[in-house]
Amino acid sequence: MSNLKDKSEYIDLGEIVKLCRRKWYIFLICILGCLGVAMLYIRTHNSEYLVRANMLISTDSSDPGDSMSRLNSLFGSSANVDDELYSVSSHTVLRDVVKKLSLNKTHLTKTGFLQKRFDFEDSPIELVCNPSIADTLRSTLVFTIKVNDKDKADIKVKCRKEVIAEVENATFPVALDTPYGEYTIVTTPTFISGEDQKSTIIFSGYDKAAEDLSENLSIEIANRKANVIELALQSENIDYSRAVLDAIIEQYNLRNISQDNAKHQKTLAFLDKRLELLSEDLTDVEGNIESLKSKQGIVDIQAEVTYQFTKKGKIETELVDTETQYEILKLVRDFLADDSNSTSLVPSTLVNQSQSESNGQAITAYNDLLLQRMRIAQTARPGNKALETLDGQLEAMRSNLVTSLNKSIESYQVALRELKSKMGSTQNVLGQVPSQERVMRDIMRQRTIKEQLYIFLLQQREQIAMLLANGVEKGKVIDAAYALNDEVTMSPKRILALSVIFGILLGLFVIYLQNLLRTKFSTREELEALTDAPILGEICTNRSGQSLVIKNGKTSPTAELFRLVRSNLLFIMSNPSDKVVLMTSTKSGEGKSFISINLAASLAVLGKKVLLVGLDIRAPRLAEYMNMKPGPGFTDFVAGGQTSFDRLIQHPEQLPELDVITAGPIPPNPSELLVNPRVDEFFRDARSRYDYIIVDSAPVGIVSDSLSLSRVADATIYVCRANYTTKSDLRLFGDFYHNKRLPNLALVINGTTAKQGYGYGYGEKKE
Repeated sequence: MSNLKDKSEYIDLGEIVKLCRRKWYIFLICILGCLGVAMLYIRTHNSEYLVRANMLISTDSSDPGDSMSRLNSLFGSSANVDDELYSVSSHTVLRDVVKKLSLNKTHLTKTGFLQKRFDFEDSPIELVCNPSIADTLRSTLVFTIKVNDKDKADIKVKCRKEVIAEVENATFPVALDTPYGEYTIVTTPTFISGEDQKSTIIFSGYDKAAEDLSENLSIEIANRKANVIELALQSENIDYSRAVLDAIIEQYNLRNISQDNAKHQKTLAFLDKRLELLSEDLTDVEGNIESLKSKQGIVDIQAEVTYQFTKKGKIETELVDTETQYEILKLVRDFLADDSNSTSLVPSTLVNQSQSESNGQAITAYNDLLLQRMRIAQTARPGNKALETLDGQLEAMRSNLVTSLNKSIESYQVALRELKSKMGSTQNVLGQVPSQERVMRDIMRQRTIKEQLYIFLLQQREQIAMLLANGVEKGKVIDAAYALNDEVTMSPKRILALSVIFGILLGLFVIYLQNLLRTKFSTREELEALTDAPILGEICTNRSGQSLVIKNGKTSPTAELFRLVRSNLLFIMSNPSDKVVLMTSTKSGEGKSFISINLAASLAVLGKKVLLVGLDIRAPRLAEYMNMKPGPGFTDFVAGGQTSFDRLIQHPEQLPELDVITAGPIPPNPSELLVNPRVDEFFRDARSRYDYIIVDSAPVGIVSDSLSLSRVADATIYVCRANYTTKSDLRLFGDFYHNKRLPNLALVINGTTAKQGYGYGYGEKKE
């Protein structure tokens, strides 16, 4: 069981406040330190502002051959904004922005102590190099440029903190040859001649600059219910942020227009090829008509067979429609069967002319999947798994489409045979119609089909050409880049206020940590919390440099405290027979001898007969402290037996009325000496002569001498020292107190800080 008093479970706010008041200097140091850090932060960081821009993703398709917008609108959505979000923030777009605005070069100009300004377009000094360097550069180069008032420059180039090039006292323009290429430093129109200047240019490759920009850029969907993408960038330079956001939107739109144009170019090439083939077919048909008419001498067949063809008009109409569908399906099948068109879109306009709804839906799904592949292929790297998966799906769909179209063609062939069979039956009925008319009709029918196809494809070509000439931006600017009025970083006043608050909190933490780790007490209140033994008083730190501070006719704060200890000592020694006071401590250095000397002096100035005995016989220092000459002492009396009591007595010059007996020579057997019967004889004689006997004995934590003397003592004063005596030392005291191993044990605290107390103002001063 611990002999220290158990700590209370409740928090004493009053004690915490007192502790904080005593440790005010810790708060001052912490607050000043935090203010210093805050001032350094303010000096090295400029105010930053947030710039935003909003872009609406267009969901309307202007491509006449694109049926995806109409199909998706049935399900409530006509664009996948998430895909466009990745496209806007893609590395390719950001790299194009970096290249356009030269963001791979960062210009910093020193404006004061530890303070730099970020220059975007008005830097006084510029770096010029071959543009191809930035395409392949994978390291970051730092150019430090110091210009004196004579416009001479000292330039140092570092890469990974190693100097790779350096010139001194150079005149602009300055050429630098480095392992990473040749660079030239030149001045700009904003350069001010005749002034000391210091600039820093950070140069990196386009890829590295794009990665850095991506980390600082925020691109997200503003609202899931709207097709709006919000872009935001935080920087100290508003013009820089505006230029970057506007350039991102511009590059995104240019990239989409380029992709659409590439798709339109492929469609135009297909249409031109088909138109060329149809033109040749029409020429052949016209030649056949001319040849037939010339050979058969036919002038006006229609007038001759009007009546006969009226009957079979319906059959002919069906036959023309069926053959038209048959030719369209063949065109689509031939297009899909051609391996060179594996990555080309099937012109959806051909499908719209088909009456086969299932084939049209399948081709639309194929075009949708192909568009998705084209979009992923723009940013995907070789070996991309998603791209390979799409290729497999496209191949399977193309194979299925070819199979389905073949079946449709076969069905149309069956239908054609049936219609032709009907036509043959009609021809048999119309046996009187010349065979020339039948041949002519077939030729005219082929010409009609070819002409319809030719006109249709020609219309589609003109529409695609118009789209190609007028590219439409997919991202419509709702809000051009704009800056918020208030800065996003904290103002200097707020930073300073927060630093004061943090300094106070840090001070509380430091005090808590000190108390948590501290093994010593510092005040009387802390000692009272650790033990329930009586405390006679406390003595503040003696700064006079003298061992004896109690003198006749002279007062001091320390003397007043000793008088208070004296009063409390006389209270516990109320019995007239109580005369011997044993002074001890845990270890040396706690001020036991100082307390003994001045307590004895305070009793002597009352007119009492007081004897001060130095019984720390292992390390006697009493004579030295009181500036007395060496002479016979206590050990001479006990060990020799020839020295009388009166010969031992000395008187200090500062206080002649005080009798002092020093320890004498150090004996070889201190422990045995103190149990000698002569010790008891000495104290019997002393009791008969004096009112009070103050015994300065050895520390109990080191030797057992004081325990041996407890038999002759009436009271024991245990001296402990603030900020010196440890809690483990107090555990030893608690053992003595609770086991009553020393008589009338009480504490005196030495070395406390002067303070207001007991109704008087005690302030430390030199005497």
